[in-house]
Amino acid sequence: MKLSSRQILFFLAAIAPLGKMVLLPALLASVAKNDLLFPVLAQILVQAALVFCVLLLSRRERTLYQLIENTAGGVFAKIFIIIFSAFLLFASFLPIVEQKIMVRSIFYDTIPAYLVFTPFFLFSAYLACRPLSALGRMWDILAPLSVIGLAGILLLAAGSTDFGALAPVGATGVQGFVSGTALTCSWFYDAALLLPLIGRFRYTKGLAWKGALCYLAGGGVLLLFLAVFYGVFGEIAVIQSLGFARISGFFSAMTVLGRIDYVFIYALAFVMTFYVILPVQEAVGCISEAFSSPKALAPLLSAGCNLALLAAIYGFHFRTSAIVSVMTKSLFWIFPVFTVAIPLLLLIVFGRHPHEKIS
Repeated sequence: MKLSSRQILFFLAAIAPLGKMVLLPALLASVAKNDLLFPVLAQILVQAALVFCVLLLSRRERTLYQLIENTAGGVFAKIFIIIFSAFLLFASFLPIVEQKIMVRSIFYDTIPAYLVFTPFFLFSAYLACRPLSALGRMWDILAPLSVIGLAGILLLAAGSTDFGALAPVGATGVQGFVSGTALTCSWFYDAALLLPLIGRFRYTKGLAWKGALCYLAGGGVLLLFLAVFYGVFGEIAVIQSLGFARISGFFSAMTVLGRIDYVFIYALAFVMTFYVILPVQEAVGCISEAFSSPKALAPLLSAGCNLALLAAIYGFHFRTSAIVSVMTKSLFWIFPVFTVAIPLLLLIVFGRHPHEKIS
């Protein structure tokens, strides 16, 4: 069973933006201050163009491994898939760190981290060995939850927002823009997440531009969220990590109704869990396909990947700030290589080949 084009659009519009709402807002405010919208806008425009390119590749109705195997041979294709899967696991590390911080700080702040967060890896191990075609049914459920959660949080935060905090525009200059753009690279790799899915959904006429528009729509919501975030906290935004769970805390009626915003926060946290696991699931799916034994190999790969990630997460438990700094400041260049250069190269190589008739 293949994914439908509708489910791809759901992912791009409603699920992909959530991965940028945990640590990124505060970190971005620390380098770009009130100009934090501009680096994100630049990334959104670049990713939307790349989404367009990746969806054009899907017109050949072959998976990433099949495309490369047919042109460069099985050995090269396997090497490429192993390297690309290693990138996906690397990219998943920062979102998992964010997930651990979120669970500890918001939901279970008095319980030791290893007791609270270890079940995440059990769920991840189960989900990662599922076929990638199962993503569609998940996205059908998760997209409405994401829309409801985001709408609820933004509405509750609206009364506490001072958009005047975003002025004057351009206060941080070119340096702030460049630093902010480099920082955000570690969160904007959605085009790379689409690559393992090509060939697993049927391309329908106009899907490429529809996908780009949906990504821009989701990006617009992300920009609104960042504007509200900075409008609520202003200069102290730099110390407000987990922004999506904090901006609604000043709603005046909470003194009477209680923390009703937790309904929306839990909805978003639930959707984020699936987004965080997606790179691991794709890595397992790609390698299983490359070695032609998905049913037998996937559970073993899933268990091995999740054990390695669990060991890394707890091995660096007391160095979380250093790890985030290394990934966002020293190793940020890895993300453009895999999410910009590779999709463009693939489009150049395979975009010239005739494709199947599109209905």
